[in-house]
Amino acid sequence: MSLLRFSNHQPSVFDRFFENDLFDWSNRNYSSTNTTLPSVNIKESTEDFEVEVAAPGLTKNDFEIHLNHDLLTISSEKESDNETNNGQSFTLREFSYQSFSRSFTLPNTVDNEKIVAKYENGLLKINIPKKEEARPKPARQIAIS
Repeated sequence: MSLLRFSNHQPSVFDRFFENDLFDWSNRNYSSTNTTLPSVNIKESTEDFEVEVAAPGLTKNDFEIHLNHDLLTISSEKESDNETNNGQSFTLREFSYQSFSRSFTLPNTVDNEKIVAKYENGLLKINIPKKEEARPKPARQIAIS
């Protein structure tokens, strides 16, 4: 379905409403600060949780991961390079290396002391193992005496 403007001569209030930046869904409208949060996948198995953060263009040194009680916070801050060669200027600039912070509340079933992180090929992976007592036990047969 497409929206049609019904105006013969002068733009109506209705026409001007749809020309507003509110309806411009280019990259600059994801947030007022021109930043976006990286996408996150969270996987759970019987042994652990795995958090994957899509962050291409960053290095492992660009990240900070903090655990405060049961709150896991992943953040990054990278300054953009404004340098150009002599005689050059930007006519379009879409690269954005700004800061972000994502926080997740961990369940009390995880082993906070064994959390590890690895960054490879634009993907930050955080492995959060479960406590031994939180892992499901296999079914067992109970002998009758």
